Amino acid sequence: MVALTAFAIVAIRSLREPVLRAAGWALVVNEPVASADIIVLSLDSGGAGALEAADLVQSGISKRVAVFMGPPGLEDHEFIRRGLLYEDDGARQIRQLRSLGVTDVVRISTIEGASTEGEGQALPAWCAEHQFHSVVFVADKDHSRRVRRVLDRVMKDHSTRVTVQPARYSNFDPDRWWETRRGVTAEIVGLQKLLLDVVLHPMSF
Repeated sequence: MVALTAFAIVAIRSLREPVLRAAGWALVVNEPVASADIIVLSLDSGGAGALEAADLVQSGISKRVAVFMGPPGLEDHEFIRRGLLYEDDGARQIRQLRSLGVTDVVRISTIEGASTEGEGQALPAWCAEHQFHSVVFVADKDHSRRVRRVLDRVMKDHSTRVTVQPARYSNFDPDRWWETRRGVTAEIVGLQKLLLDVVLHPMSF
C-alpha cells in the first residue's frame, strides 16, 4: 500500500506540470512574424507591448507603429475637469515607444469599450482606409489566442494579412503561471474568456 501510494503521488506530480503548461499555452498563439506595413499595439499589451514593438522595429519588421486610443474613464474625466493632465493607456504607450526610440507612431481613433472586440471592429476599416496589406498585431501573451480568433472573424473578408505577436515581456508565463497569484488569476480569466468566445463563435475562422 505504501509503495502504491508513493507511486501514485509521483505519477500525479509528473502529470501535473505538463497539464498545467498545456493549459497555459492554450492561451498563447505562436506565429512566424514577417515584414509588415505596420505594427499595431493592443491596449491591454501595455508597456510589454511597447517593448515588443520597439524590438520589432529594431529587427526591421516595420518602421511604423499604431496605438489604439481608449475612451477616458471616470477618473480621467475628473482629471480633465480639474484642469490636470491625464494619460490614458494609448498615450502612455506612445510615450514609452518614443522613449524607446520609435518615432513613427500613429493613433487609431478611440474604440468603444477599450476591449479586444472593440479593437477588432475598428481594425478592418482602418486598414482599408490606409491601404495596409500586412499588419503585426501585438497582444498581451495570455490574450493572444483569443485575439487571433477575433481577428480571424473580423478580417476574413479583407485582404490585409494580420499576424498576432504575443508580447514577450508580458507578466504571464505559460510554463509557470500556477506559481503566482497573478498568474493563476490571468489563467482563470483568460480561459473563461477564451471558452466563452468558443461557445459564442464555434466556427471562428
